[in-house]
Amino acid sequence: MTETVAAQTRQSAAVSWLRFVARRLAGVAAVLMVLVVLTFGMIQLIPGDPARAVAGQDASPAQIAEIRRQLGLDQSLFARFGDYVSGLLHGNLGTSFQTGEQVSQIVADRLVFTVELALPAVLIVLLVAVPLGMVVAIATHNGRRRPLDNGFTVATSVAGAIPEYIVGTALVLVFAVLLGLLPAAGAASGAALILPVLAVALGPSCTLARIVRRETTAVLGTDYSRTARGRRLPPLRRYARHALPNLLTSTLTIGGLLLAHLLGGTVVVETVFAWPGLGSKVVEAIAQRDYPVIQGIVLVLGAIAAVLNLFVDVALGFLDPRTLTGKAQS
Repeated sequence: MTETVAAQTRQSAAVSWLRFVARRLAGVAAVLMVLVVLTFGMIQLIPGDPARAVAGQDASPAQIAEIRRQLGLDQSLFARFGDYVSGLLHGNLGTSFQTGEQVSQIVADRLVFTVELALPAVLIVLLVAVPLGMVVAIATHNGRRRPLDNGFTVATSVAGAIPEYIVGTALVLVFAVLLGLLPAAGAASGAALILPVLAVALGPSCTLARIVRRETTAVLGTDYSRTARGRRLPPLRRYARHALPNLLTSTLTIGGLLLAHLLGGTVVVETVFAWPGLGSKVVEAIAQRDYPVIQGIVLVLGAIAAVLNLFVDVALGFLDPRTLTGKAQS
């Protein structure tokens, strides 16, 4: 009888996982379809003629018309969209108007630098925000150390609201121009990575630290936390074993959105620090009206953000099986 119940439980869990994964994959597919439409539609709003940008200011109308024909810009909007979708289905992101390179190759070359910038930033956000939020919540629990609580709230709110490009500019001014300690731009050395990583990580770290602080305070007020204190368990065991796992679920939910925000911040900061990633390349492509490059980079960045959120959802499924059904059980 017990084996039958266990088998039914495992089967029910497997079905729940299959439905959960199917829902999430369907969501990612819907996001990607919307991205395809948006990436194609947004470039139609960019002012200027890409054919003239390729031909140069001294080109004759006949030369510009020939380039428009070569680039396929003389076709109707629906025909160009059909070609775009057809290329994507065959794994082809298109060809750069300016250089003739495959967009997939441009993205592959630049993506390495963007990942090199984003990964350390993510690690800093996690290693700083989670412990900081927990420590402040523990130190200020039950109304203790009110100045610390107020100072933490004000500092993280102000720092988290500053745009990345302003943070990056300030870091360059202080550490590169005034102190001369670090490179101001480029990717010639490992030291050149420090300032852009800090510029990307500051805002999300402050935001996540506030979230962790709030969630830790809520967890410390639960019955099982009070029971753990009543049993006089060691503080490290009480907080690491009982508080941390229970606040991770809600923290990860918001953390998935922060990852997408961090990715967008990386794109902005790359321009400030002349970092040779996808962000600086898409800015360059916009200036040159290089439609395929713009479409390819925005689509890839959007797909990465969607996949990251899928991973976060799967992690939440492991941490809290109640999320598999989309319902929280009391």
